[in-house]
Amino acid sequence: MPMPSKTAILFVCMGNICRSPTAEGVLRTKAQAAGVDSHLLIDSAGTHAYHVGEAPDPRSQQFALQRGIDLSMQRARQVREQDFERFDLLLAMDKRNLALLQAACPVAHKHKLGLLMEYAQHSDVDEVPDPYYGGERGFDQVLDYIEDAADGLLLALQRSS
Repeated sequence: MPMPSKTAILFVCMGNICRSPTAEGVLRTKAQAAGVDSHLLIDSAGTHAYHVGEAPDPRSQQFALQRGIDLSMQRARQVREQDFERFDLLLAMDKRNLALLQAACPVAHKHKLGLLMEYAQHSDVDEVPDPYYGGERGFDQVLDYIEDAADGLLLALQRSS
């Protein structure tokens, strides 16, 4: 499975404590299992600075760990201006955060922006819903959506190389 030398991917949600760190952990775990992790730089960030320096939400960590995905070493950060140049893909979890990225992104890098769920193969939703204020089922559902999209993203990266 050939891949380019290094592809840098940034997952983005609002606070960087639920959805985007989950996406980072899921893709990192799947890339390791596929033996392509050395070809990827995977990170996550939030459009807002609400939780900078904090670990992912305990519920996100708990549900991810049940699937063998460890998020415990991650710390929330806010999207920085240099991220638009540094990353090859900046994938938002929802349209609101995509719009915030589009507003902040220099014109030369707008082609790098998109929604994670564009890569989904089995889910018919275009956004990963924010589970923060909901019940525990929401965290499981987020993992289902993100795992589906991460599989599709890995396939797309392998095809494009």
